[in-house]
Amino acid sequence: MARFASFREFYPFYLGEHANRTSRRLHFIGSCGVLVLLAVALFRREPGWLLAALVCGYGFAWVGHFFFEKNRPATFRHPFYSFAGDWVMFKDILVGKIRF
Repeated sequence: MARFASFREFYPFYLGEHANRTSRRLHFIGSCGVLVLLAVALFRREPGWLLAALVCGYGFAWVGHFFFEKNRPATFRHPFYSFAGDWVMFKDILVGKIRF
C-alpha cells in the first residue's frame, strides 16, 4: 500500500484511479446527489437524509470503480484523502479542468 506524505502527493494518484470517463461522471452525479440530499436534510431537519447522502455518494462512486475502472476505491486504503479527492475532482470538473 502506497503512503502519501500529503494530499498534494496523493491527488495525482487519485486522478489515475479515475481515468475512465464514465467513472468520473458517476462520481460527479453521486456528489451532486450528496449535495441535494444534504440540503434536504438541513431543510427538513431530518438527519436520516444524511445516511441517504452517504449511500448516494459512495454508491455511485463504487459502481464506477467496480464496473468501469475495474479497481478498488481509494476509500478503502486512504479514506480521508479519498474523501477530499472526491470534492477536489468535483470542483475540477465544474471549472472545466477535468473533462466530464
